[in-house]
Amino acid sequence: MNASELLPAQFNAATWFVDRNLAEGRGGTPAFRYDDRTLTYADVQELVDRTGNALLEVGVETDNRVLVLCLDAPEFIGTFWGSIKIGAVPIPTNTLMRTADYLYFLNDSRAKVAVVSAPLLAEAGPALAEAKHLRHVFIAGGAPGRFMAYEDRIARASASLAAAPTSRDDTAFWQYSSGSTGFPKGAVHLQHDMVICCETYGKQVLGIGPTDRVFSAAKLFFAYGLGATGFLPMSVGAQAMLFPHRPTPEGVFETITRFRPTIFFGVPTLYAGMLAVKEAETRFDTSSLRLCVSAGEALPDELYKRWRDRFGVEIIDGIGTTEVGYIFISNRPGQTRPGSTGLPVPGYELAIVDDDGRSVARGEIGNIRVKGDSTMAYYWNKHEKTKETLFGPWIQTGDKYYQDEDGYYWYCGRSDDMLKVGGIWVSPVEVEATLVRHPAVLEAAVVGREDSDRLVKPQAFVVLKDAASGSAALVDELKAFVKDKIAPYKYPRWIEFVTDLPKTATGKIQRFKLRA
Repeated sequence: MNASELLPAQFNAATWFVDRNLAEGRGGTPAFRYDDRTLTYADVQELVDRTGNALLEVGVETDNRVLVLCLDAPEFIGTFWGSIKIGAVPIPTNTLMRTADYLYFLNDSRAKVAVVSAPLLAEAGPALAEAKHLRHVFIAGGAPGRFMAYEDRIARASASLAAAPTSRDDTAFWQYSSGSTGFPKGAVHLQHDMVICCETYGKQVLGIGPTDRVFSAAKLFFAYGLGATGFLPMSVGAQAMLFPHRPTPEGVFETITRFRPTIFFGVPTLYAGMLAVKEAETRFDTSSLRLCVSAGEALPDELYKRWRDRFGVEIIDGIGTTEVGYIFISNRPGQTRPGSTGLPVPGYELAIVDDDGRSVARGEIGNIRVKGDSTMAYYWNKHEKTKETLFGPWIQTGDKYYQDEDGYYWYCGRSDDMLKVGGIWVSPVEVEATLVRHPAVLEAAVVGREDSDRLVKPQAFVVLKDAASGSAALVDELKAFVKDKIAPYKYPRWIEFVTDLPKTATGKIQRFKLRA
């Protein structure tokens, strides 16, 4: 699927996602639920237009970057789409970072304006004061201090805004992507990219429609959450929940009971935590759900089976990346193969290659490459990294995969997480998924550790459901359990019980910290 077949040469994404809903008669339809408020699509258009005009009034021009350091709240929606509508470039930014990180994002992007949710000002404030290129700051949802109040500025701005005459291949937004090492990289996405994600994954995998209600525990600053809350529902006139709070297992269950979503987006770590909530299936009402989605890290088959058995709804696992824009391999409702990532999303081509770029035989582990028209144009200011990642229309994601005889794709970890034990690749994900099948284990992470001969063997860090149950006997039991379930050479030679695992803000286990 190519954008040139779908969209006119002159195209502005805000017109397609925001204005089109009014043109098609959905002005009075609920678009977002936020605390006790409901924003209709007419409310969203007014918010977007007023925000776009407020940005124009302080001198924001075409291609200027706008840092969006916002909670999942109306100011995010207004700033993201308002920036795009005037031809500027919003940069959704991780709300859980530190001052030095925000200073890096501001200086690297050369953002002229930042819109910041007031609760984030304590950490972001020093960076806002030091940023070299920053000229204006809007503070939303609280006291602005020495900056401008977002609500005051948009209240004074005009509620009428014509979309900038951008091209479908103009820059629309950036998102910063962090690897296991090095500075974050700004992935540059074009005006057509989100449409491709909606026409492929949204329509052909989720089957999302105007009657759906979407709730995502993944936040808007994260590519997974931006799609789940920010553009997939808007593509069809559905409703989404803006949830600015920390997604605790009980809090998520309470929100599902209250909001009655039909589709829920979570990550494996959260699903594991929700399964640990006692009597959740009787205390909370999850009957509205027709589908649950998982991404961000591989979903173990045991979690899938336990969730389906307790709550009667499937979790469809998939993989996407910031660089590709959204999910490009996924299981399908009613066709899930537990433990696998599924099949290619229609509109994307896949290849598995060795380190020299040659195709590997089916069943062999290699590097996954993806071809699809939602892939980023390049990394901002990272020419060499762009060349290492993009191969013509293909992108190499850094993930290791193999394809089984039925065409399903199986995740084997990141390129820098894979272990070679006795000359054979071992996937840490496979060992982790086996460990969590043991009734005593809540979470596990596996890394490589050198033995006395400096040969790499697997080491496991394990979080127990009952921390007090850790013992030498349980270590031996877990080793025997893994040997019994998968090839014996893959068992962890060392097991360390820990109270928690280091994770990114989006819930991915940071194995590099465990290796260190």
